Amino acid sequence: MRKLFFILLLDLLMMSSFATGHVQGLGIIKGTVTTSDGKAAVAVTVQIKGTTKGTITDENGKFEFRKLSPGNYAIRVYLMDFESIEQSVHVSDEQVSEVSFQLKISDKELNAVVVKGSRKYPEKNVSPSLRLTTPILELPQNIQVVTKDLIADQQIFDMMEGVQRNVSGAQRWEHLESYAKIYMRGSQLTAFRNGMNVQMQFGPLAEDMSMVERIEFVKGPAGFMMANGEPGGFYNVVTKKPTGYNKGEVSVSLGSFDLYRATADLDGKLSRDGRLLYRLNLMGQLRGSHRDYEYNNRYSIVPVIKYLLDDKTSVTLEYSHQFSQMNVLGSSNAFSERKYADLPVNFTAAEPNMDPTNIYDRSVLAIFEHNINDRWKFTAQAAYFNYDLEGQQLWSWGTALANDSLMHRGLNVWDALGINKTGQMFVNGEVKTGKINHKLLAGLDMGHKDYYADWNQYAPLGDTSFNLYKPVYGTVAPADMPVWDRSKDIRERGVMYNNSYSALYLQDELSFFENKLRLTLAGRYTTSKDVQPYKSSDADHNKFTPRFGLSYSITKNTSAYAVFDEVFLPSFGADWKGESFDPVTGNNIEFGVKRDWMEGKWNSSLSVYQITKNNLLTADLTHRGFNKQTGQQQVKGVEVDIKGQVTRNLDVVINYAYSDAKYTKDSDPDVVGNQVPGTSKHIHNSWVSYKLNEGKLGGLRFTLGYQYLAGRSAWFIFDKSESPLPEYFRLDGGISYTSGKLGFNFNVNNILSKYLYSGAPYISEEPFTEVDRFYWQAEPKINSRITVSYKF
Repeated sequence: MRKLFFILLLDLLMMSSFATGHVQGLGIIKGTVTTSDGKAAVAVTVQIKGTTKGTITDENGKFEFRKLSPGNYAIRVYLMDFESIEQSVHVSDEQVSEVSFQLKISDKELNAVVVKGSRKYPEKNVSPSLRLTTPILELPQNIQVVTKDLIADQQIFDMMEGVQRNVSGAQRWEHLESYAKIYMRGSQLTAFRNGMNVQMQFGPLAEDMSMVERIEFVKGPAGFMMANGEPGGFYNVVTKKPTGYNKGEVSVSLGSFDLYRATADLDGKLSRDGRLLYRLNLMGQLRGSHRDYEYNNRYSIVPVIKYLLDDKTSVTLEYSHQFSQMNVLGSSNAFSERKYADLPVNFTAAEPNMDPTNIYDRSVLAIFEHNINDRWKFTAQAAYFNYDLEGQQLWSWGTALANDSLMHRGLNVWDALGINKTGQMFVNGEVKTGKINHKLLAGLDMGHKDYYADWNQYAPLGDTSFNLYKPVYGTVAPADMPVWDRSKDIRERGVMYNNSYSALYLQDELSFFENKLRLTLAGRYTTSKDVQPYKSSDADHNKFTPRFGLSYSITKNTSAYAVFDEVFLPSFGADWKGESFDPVTGNNIEFGVKRDWMEGKWNSSLSVYQITKNNLLTADLTHRGFNKQTGQQQVKGVEVDIKGQVTRNLDVVINYAYSDAKYTKDSDPDVVGNQVPGTSKHIHNSWVSYKLNEGKLGGLRFTLGYQYLAGRSAWFIFDKSESPLPEYFRLDGGISYTSGKLGFNFNVNNILSKYLYSGAPYISEEPFTEVDRFYWQAEPKINSRITVSYKF
């Protein structure tokens, strides 16, 4: 495999000598769109008539189309509520054809059009942070994008609130009220932000949607370019960046459980020449819960500045500051010896006078972009992430519940500090050798993570008289509340987890027969070092992971693909002897079909896959509190996604996933054949939105959607005897209205007011094989929220 990597690297060095401004092979159309007063027209839609090729103008009003066969083309520029403009352009082989358009509206009027906008669910391309320039339709990978419009329609406020319903096979797992745990294809998705791995032991703080432009779900390992991650895939949160338009939006939200929320999104130019741009997103929130004494009060400040040094080079600086004050961690858990869900949905074991949990999530991001020429681009970015948590966790103290109903509550300190430093450099380019076009990507990744955690101070809360079925609160005096020793810095009193890595990667996408057939060859060489508590020695690992992909355009709107990826993921922790674990290895084999419909207004994808994951950690039932590395799991599945405007005024998001996730090897024969914890065999989601455009009711939109899960496993499984969780069905809907710059959006969640939950059995006594209680997290019953927004 290493030979392949060095062959590809040599291939890149040889081909880069041809990376000049000369256009090789097929022709190019370049153009500029301006307003009637001569200003650059930003974010204007441009399309080649009769094809699916389309784009939008950049901050300089420019656009371009590449790899066009010689001939005549009709270029169309259009805006919502205005007549489109067309020009004919002749393209010659290995030549650049230029065209210009001037709109009949001023820059001020164009701003108003952009502010008015239109809802957009499907996306044709991934963000630059994913480093891929090939359209999603032609990529040999399943990537699903959740746009800010879809997030706004569903009134999702943070990553824990249902983003996963828009992607086949994704579901939320157990959480600690502060960070998102989303599972897909048998494993937890790795968290990325702007193309950088931000995953920590317990973190980062779930992103607030006020700062988010889109969320990209990349399925399968894809570790060859995006650093180490779980084989199920990762999600990439793309934050909002300056657009070059002077515009803004403010909103106010009210809702159930004392929800009060306000946001502001300001976007525009800071200099007359339009080179210095800014974006500022602000959010403040006070929010209660369906459980007493539970709350999540937040604010975020996210300023971004972008400076255009010239037409080819830009520098972007972003600072993100998020703060959350919430109740004691773990208060969302309910306990019972009898069965799941035998306590009210609003049950809590928390007390009203408990100290809050405070979380600060701060980051700095710098991006340098330079267009070397028409075909090559260099990008460098660096980020510093700081996650600081100070709080405590509530849990069931001791062993089984007394008298089947009395719970002795316990607390432990829960403080954490996560520091993540990441740097990336990569180059994208295109060259041609004979009749073969090469789309090249090469780069360097480096990262260093330190995570300190203190959960080693424990204390009981009150006595054993807390009755789960007849709870009485306020019985623990402030003087009897535990006081934690924080006299030492978290770096001194906490245990440390450390991971550092560096990697080189290279990808060559070769296209044949006028880009109908595309072959992807890629490789990544990763060196990783882990320093973990309870280990007898540090762990150093290095591995070469290849990738092979094939994509074929059956028609201009339909493609089929196949891909093979390998997995390399360092394992945290150590066994009871203090011995380090080997990295997790495995592979993914996947086939799929994608199609754009109605000139890209809606799209569909179908994929089948098999992921094999080796060296898994499973619970050591002989040594309580430790893991052992003996397992293998295999996940086979089918996924279907449909998204976009299927008919006039009707937008849909429909997805379905079937997954067969099982343990196929383990030293304990009782484990073999078990369903992988936290997975569901069937996941089906829908979201339908219908808008009236004409008449007195023009601007009125109706929405309805549901989430359905069947064949659910618990969060943790010890043997085949445990019953799976029941089927899950949640119905949501809403009504919204837009009139000019003013918008109203009213949503109702869990319309049927069902008792919805997920959970697991709990084992506390040796030999750790018999369940002595259950614990679960219940969702609120019927609840609603309304948002009023104003765009300017």
